[in-house]
Amino acid sequence: MEKKIGEVTHYYGKIGVGIVKLSASIKVGDMLHFVGHSTDFTQLVDSIQIEHKPVQDAKKGDDIGLKVVQKVHEGDEVFLVS
Repeated sequence: MEKKIGEVTHYYGKIGVGIVKLSASIKVGDMLHFVGHSTDFTQLVDSIQIEHKPVQDAKKGDDIGLKVVQKVHEGDEVFLVS
């Protein structure tokens, strides 16, 4: 089962980091599924950053930086895989 937890708002290609606006909480160790027009992959969350500082979890409303294994695009949806 999957629950939408956010949307990609930006992607930094040089460092492979996606910025996600959260609509629900996530934590390190969660499995996320990224879905969009040309995006479809899952990955484990191994680090979360808020304003360039590493955190263990993030809550609804936060803008977080996530290291991603593939390119993501603005508007891609992010789901929590349970």
